[in-house]
Amino acid sequence: MALRGGFFTQLQLRQIPRTSPFSLGGTTTKYRSLCLCRQIQTTTSVVTENKPKNESSTSVGAFQKLPMVMPSVDILYSALRKAKRVAPTKGIANIAKRERNKAAKQLDALMKELAVPLRGYTENFPNRKYLHPYEGSLIELTLGDGNYDTILKRVDALRKKVVFIGKEHASLCAKSVSKREAEERLNEGMVRLEEMFNREGKAVDDLLNVAKTLRAMPVVDLETPTLCLVGAPNVGKSSLVRVLSTGKPEVCNYPFTTRGILMGHITLSYQNFQVTDTPGLLKRSDEERNNLEKLTLAVLSHLPTAILYVHDLTGECGTSPSDQFKIYKEIKERFRDHLWLDVVSKCDLLNTSPVIFITENRDDEGSEMERYRKMGPEGAIRVSIKNEEGLNELKDRVHQQLVAQMERIGSQSNKDEAQVVT
Repeated sequence: MALRGGFFTQLQLRQIPRTSPFSLGGTTTKYRSLCLCRQIQTTTSVVTENKPKNESSTSVGAFQKLPMVMPSVDILYSALRKAKRVAPTKGIANIAKRERNKAAKQLDALMKELAVPLRGYTENFPNRKYLHPYEGSLIELTLGDGNYDTILKRVDALRKKVVFIGKEHASLCAKSVSKREAEERLNEGMVRLEEMFNREGKAVDDLLNVAKTLRAMPVVDLETPTLCLVGAPNVGKSSLVRVLSTGKPEVCNYPFTTRGILMGHITLSYQNFQVTDTPGLLKRSDEERNNLEKLTLAVLSHLPTAILYVHDLTGECGTSPSDQFKIYKEIKERFRDHLWLDVVSKCDLLNTSPVIFITENRDDEGSEMERYRKMGPEGAIRVSIKNEEGLNELKDRVHQQLVAQMERIGSQSNKDEAQVVT
């Protein structure tokens, strides 16, 4: 899959690029407010060793430790400048010997200046199979299946060609019998290395784009509770994020307004929590889902999240209530171990009679579907952004949900520590 799209910044949240990407206290609720904190993310040149492991990592953050990648043209021109400044070994009186020594040393220097950074990239970009499952999923879904590994292999193949050509022509220079022959073979070797690097250096530029993409992905703290908004496309998830924050996400009446995982922080009673808005889910099998939908499922599968599931029964979102009900039942069964909170949005538009789409057969539906069309799932909070109905209750319930999620995370951490000790 090709890399596409830009990053969504209107909400002051980090967004995973489109295919082409998430603390407590106080009991006073009267003045409780939710506000979004900008997540400042800086690039870093810290390099981590790609050590073999027996299993996937249990922590995240590998993308923020990627080595800095130089454009291929900068690597080449820097290497050429440094190689041409290499002088022959002192004390060689014979002109021919001095020239072939200089030629061999310059070609060897050029080879190393090109090959060393390439080796650093292949060694210090993480092996995908050793990443946290969440980060592994992001690589596959944002870069395309297998593209990450393919690009790294191309970079390593380029390094091997540089070493082969450099050694070959350095050897020829060392065997020259005259000053002129040494100069000619030096020029031939440099031209061949330059042409080859220009021709195949796109692998480095592709890796540079990969690094930019991965480094810009949301930073996730597995120890901080995360509220994940889930639902069909255009049901009002982003509108609810606006209520729960000071941000202003894009809100449009067309599917997949959210083109990636939007992640940031909200503050409740002076303590921080993570919140993420996800692309909408449609009624279809996993094999038919697009990568935006798979991103949503990856978040729910691999991160410790509490779910805020949003339902739209007005008939305006483009997904019928019957289809929403089926999606909801599937997702709730699949992620039944998650903390769960249901919200019916746009309730100011709901009439006394449930919305029936022309494609729906009302006679074939049971009482559960009938009730869902009228009220949504049992216990759902009915909210309206327009008249502010249910918003205070929603904020209180969100706070309770995140507190409960914090307790779960703490309990799981204690279990893990106990297992390590035993």
